[in-house]
Amino acid sequence: MTNPFGTVPAEAILEGRATDAYFERTRDTLEHAGKNPHVVAEVTADQFPTGAFEVFTGVADVATLFEGRDVDIDALPDGQLFDGGPVMRIEGSYLEFAELETSLLGFLSQPSGFATGALEVRRAAPDSLVLSFGARHVHPSIAATVERAALLAGLDGFSHVAAGDILGREAGGTMPHALMFCFGEGNQAEAWTAFDEAVGEDVPRIALTDTFWDEKSESLLAAETLGDDLEGVRLDTTGSRRGDFRHIVREIRWELDARGHEDVDIFCSGGLTPESIRNLRDIADGFGVGSHITGADSVDFSLDIVSLEGEPVSKRGKLSGVKEVYRTSAGGHHVALADREGPEDGEPLLEPLVRDGEVVREFDLEAASERCLADAERVGFDESTD
Repeated sequence: MTNPFGTVPAEAILEGRATDAYFERTRDTLEHAGKNPHVVAEVTADQFPTGAFEVFTGVADVATLFEGRDVDIDALPDGQLFDGGPVMRIEGSYLEFAELETSLLGFLSQPSGFATGALEVRRAAPDSLVLSFGARHVHPSIAATVERAALLAGLDGFSHVAAGDILGREAGGTMPHALMFCFGEGNQAEAWTAFDEAVGEDVPRIALTDTFWDEKSESLLAAETLGDDLEGVRLDTTGSRRGDFRHIVREIRWELDARGHEDVDIFCSGGLTPESIRNLRDIADGFGVGSHITGADSVDFSLDIVSLEGEPVSKRGKLSGVKEVYRTSAGGHHVALADREGPEDGEPLLEPLVRDGEVVREFDLEAASERCLADAERVGFDESTD
């Protein structure tokens, strides 16, 4: 069985078969009519700035998709925030890339949504340990896409082992409730002790303490069982059982401190959002976040021809003409026609990505993450909710 999970193979994507059928019909029609105009097409989400910034990523996959195609592409840098106007510009004969539009938009839309959701979480707890726990909510074939987006947005780590293999990073995590069930109620101490004896020294000793009894009782038992080896406790309390979760965390912190366990951290997970994290960030030491990242809306990118044989053109409701986008010194996002002057203090954001089918940009995740976090600070990303 060559394709046991029914996923679209890489070859189909590169060959243009991972496309909407009407692009094949378009190719047939244009070739029949002997037409193949020179165009400029732009990828946009909003025509004008809206005040709501999002993170741009997925550009490395787009570069791979277009390698060897006789086109020129400019795009925002990986990790750049944007707010209206083009994030990518493609110039060439239309039939060089017509059938790639579907994959192109997919490579950008969902990863940019993941990264934007992860950045919201990062900004909610800038000084806390925050890990991505959401790979279980997506198809396994894109787990590395989720985890890369999380790292780009500044999260400290992730849980998916195979994604770590792809990204060259070590996956993190300690124990699930299933481990506790296998030892049974009343045997929590045995479970934590066995874990401590079994796993490598590099794995943090963080005990899951909400399985059978209340969180305070299990947390204190874990501290008593593992002593100085215990680095932290994790509360994954189901939302229906939480009540005032902040009060639960404060109570555990108090009781641990009262017994000399000030060095034991408290780690929270389970359906967390930026709002709930803000409510906990002064009393909890770390967070595991899943569905807020994986459930983030994809960025609604579209690709539109804006110049045909050198003349401005657009569909109704879109803006014709080749454009440039700028970041101003005050953190503003400005859109202007490319053949006009931009704002006096504006920095143009579109950079060469592909020239005559050759990828002319290198990709570095650390640099992209630094860019993302710096730009988020510059534009005041999500400041209204702090």
